[in-house]
Order: sequence, then C-alpha cells, then structure tokens
Amino acid sequence: MNAALFYRKFGLPEQVLTLEYSNNPFLKENYIRVQMLYAPINASDLIPITGAYQHRITLPQIAGYEGVGKVIEAPLSYQHLIGKRVLPLRGGGTWQNFVDLPAEFAIEVPDSISDITAARAYINPVAAWLMLKHYSPQGKHILVTAAGSDCAKLLCNWAIKFAALSVTVICRSDNHAQYYNKHTIKHIKQDDKQTIEYFARQADIVFDAVGGELAETILAHMPESSEFVSYGLLSGAFFQPKKRLPKVHWFHIRHYLKQISQNQWLKMFDDIWPILDANDLNVANLFEFYDWQAAIKNYRQPYRNNKPLLIFD
Repeated sequence: MNAALFYRKFGLPEQVLTLEYSNNPFLKENYIRVQMLYAPINASDLIPITGAYQHRITLPQIAGYEGVGKVIEAPLSYQHLIGKRVLPLRGGGTWQNFVDLPAEFAIEVPDSISDITAARAYINPVAAWLMLKHYSPQGKHILVTAAGSDCAKLLCNWAIKFAALSVTVICRSDNHAQYYNKHTIKHIKQDDKQTIEYFARQADIVFDAVGGELAETILAHMPESSEFVSYGLLSGAFFQPKKRLPKVHWFHIRHYLKQISQNQWLKMFDDIWPILDANDLNVANLFEFYDWQAAIKNYRQPYRNNKPLLIFD
C-alpha cells in the first residue's frame, strides 16, 4: 500500500491536501521504484498547490518536488541500484511512501552525503548552481536577498568560491546574522533602506527571491550595466521595473532543465556533490509523514531558521 499527499483542487495546502492510500501498480518499463526516506517542505512545493501555476498543472497531483529514498525495485539493466540511495527526481511527487520514476533520471547519492543533506540537494543547490553558472560572479560585487533561505546561503558561499569580489546579503531579521558572521559575509537589515540603496549602487549582480518593494528599491539604484536575477517572490508581491536598464532576468529551474541532456543532468550533480556542505543549509526539523500538517505549520513560522522535513517509515 502506498500513502500519498494528493491535491485534487487548488487552494491553501493545509485545506486541499489529502492523505490517500492505494495499491502500487506494476512498475513501468525502464522505471525504478524508490521507497522514500526524507522529503523537505519548500516554497516551491507549496506555491503550485495554491494554483499559482495552474496553467501548466493537470490535476490531480501528488505534492513534493525533492527528497531522498532507497531503490527497492529496478529493471535488469539497473539492478545495480537496488538498495542504493537516490534522488527520485523528475518522476511523481515526493510526498508519498513510494515514487516511480524513469531510471535514467535517478541521481545516486554518494556515501559521504547524509540522508538529511541529500533530501535537499535538488531545489536550492541546483537553482544556486545554475544561476552562478549563467551569471558568473567572478570579479563582481554580488548582492543577495532572503538571507534566511538555503538558496541564499548557497549563493553567497558559492559566489565566494567562484571568485566574487564581494558578497553582501540582506536579512529580514537578526536570526541569521550569526551564520553570516561565521562566514565573514556582510549582512544588512531589510528595513535599512539607506544602506540597501548604497550596496545596490555597488552591485554588479543581484540575486533576489523577495520581489515587491525591496526589488523595486534595489532596481532603482543599481548601475545600468548590472544584472538583476529574480528567482522568487517570497513577499507575495510582484514588482515593476521603472526603467529599461539594468537588465532583469527571470530565473526558473524548469526552463533550464528542458534544455539539458541526460548526461548534462547527471554531470550537474557530479559538480554539486563536492561543494555541497551540510553547514550551508538550515538545521532540519523532522516530522513524521503523517504529521504533515504540523510540518507545514512549522514552515509558515515567521523568522524561521530551520527546515521542516518529512520522515517516511
């Protein structure tokens, strides 16, 4: 029996998600079956449930986009994966006990990576890696918003690895100051408009996940030769550039994944695993899968400095 969190209509996740049980079907040709171990809760998991992207989502759907599990069934050519940990990506939703996916897209997890880290190795690490590859920080001054997010932490630390001249991050609260102090990364408060304007004038690249008034403030003071990369709207508010320059880029993982081959897909994780440090991710807060409502409630806590993860039996 499989247990899965379905949504059959759009709305508030707490109200439209339902835990449903069913018998597992026979495994499709060239698919593997993965028994889930852990899956995190991200904004990218919850926002589609609200209907924000309903033009490209066909209901019903199983929620969840990332996680880690163990292969329990595989075709003959992939028998070597039986018992191995993999990221069950680009298959069905991950908020369920068992995920079936095309074997060719399974990402094997190195022994050196813990389950807790592996479960979060897709959405934020891949987003940060792709953005830094397409908008190189080398020799540039970088400004990052949404300091409390895993993606912001990865962007900051990896930008330094990739030879950025300077990295500054904008914090909504003091909860994350200790982390950035430890990494000697300058942090400024989101309500300090004057300081934000100063660093916006120095920025060559801005990576923004907040949008709204903050994005408009930064854009109004950036040099025309700089670049503004928007990869989220955590404020829930859109923003409107007031002038043609600086150039605004809208980053969505799905657009990039459509363009890469299977070899490039696998190679991307070969590059990410060696630089993925568990210390660059928020501390995990674990919830039993059947306690998913409490996990989402935890995710919604203001100034949260942990990451809720679902544990599967």
